[in-house]
Amino acid sequence: MMQMIDLRSDTVTKPTPEMREAMASAQVGDDVYGEDPTINRLEAYAAELLGKEAALFVPSGTMGNLAAVLTHCRRGDEIILGDSAHTFLFEVGGVSALGGVQTHPVPNQADGTLRLEDIKNAIRPQNIHYPTTRLITLENTHNRCGGVPLTLDYMEKVGAFAQEQGLQVHLDGARIFNAAEALDVDVRQLVEPVDSVMFCLSKGLAAPVGSLLCGREGFINRARKTRKQLGGGMRQAGILAAAGLVALQKMRLRLAEDHARAKRLAEGLRRVSGLDMEPTPPPTNMVYCSLEEGIPYAGEEIAGFLEKEGVLVGVTAKRRFRLVTHYWIRDPDVKNVVQAFRKVLSF
Repeated sequence: MMQMIDLRSDTVTKPTPEMREAMASAQVGDDVYGEDPTINRLEAYAAELLGKEAALFVPSGTMGNLAAVLTHCRRGDEIILGDSAHTFLFEVGGVSALGGVQTHPVPNQADGTLRLEDIKNAIRPQNIHYPTTRLITLENTHNRCGGVPLTLDYMEKVGAFAQEQGLQVHLDGARIFNAAEALDVDVRQLVEPVDSVMFCLSKGLAAPVGSLLCGREGFINRARKTRKQLGGGMRQAGILAAAGLVALQKMRLRLAEDHARAKRLAEGLRRVSGLDMEPTPPPTNMVYCSLEEGIPYAGEEIAGFLEKEGVLVGVTAKRRFRLVTHYWIRDPDVKNVVQAFRKVLSF
């Protein structure tokens, strides 16, 4: 059977041997009762790492974002977020369907940011006819904007602005450690301006399951109840948390390797006839490229041809691809992916 090179996402990562050993020997208890020692260790470690008072282990990043919004907001409130945000595009409208919270999207700029002027204009005046603006949500790194990290200066500006306006800020930090690595900034500094932050263990950190929601102790206590309401109380989930501890202690320290391979992959693909590459090198672990006008096939068809060559890629638009490097992608894979594209596009 052909060994596939899977670049569709860093969510395809499998647990490392060290994670599997930790999972097999994990101490467990009933987490809903607060009695799982491994989950307690993971939550305490995550909170300390991000400089927040407390943390909550959740099954997924989507649940983490949903629990955050439902904890910050009441039914009928409104949140401001980007029109390319993961929460707006890819989380099944959960904040509205399950929380009765209205979304107010504003344009994401090419660098993933929301203009402060746009945020300001989206804030509802006090009026009996309007929903109450309660929350600003940001995404760092920003997936649909090429995996770009939002800078410390920008994070601080939004945090200060929100404070002036009496608003809260939630950060979808699914890949926040990639952002900190790319910016060479302590992750604590990067998330200090926000009231809550969610990050994923199951993407570049290679754990099999789970995310953490971090914030003030009172907020996390309320979010724990929200998690239970959403069906996220997982009982003896220390088996999963054990892998998460390895992910945080070890895997976040090697993300520069993924970024370097993404750059080499982009450099190689730039020399392939028929591909239109993004103008700048990938800032983190995501490579975006599109088919040139002369290619007579759609993205899904090209992806099918690549699969026959042992390469899986993400198709994000009719003629656009996303390739994500991660722990299980090695240097020879980068070379083989470039060769596969060259073969498939040599009509």
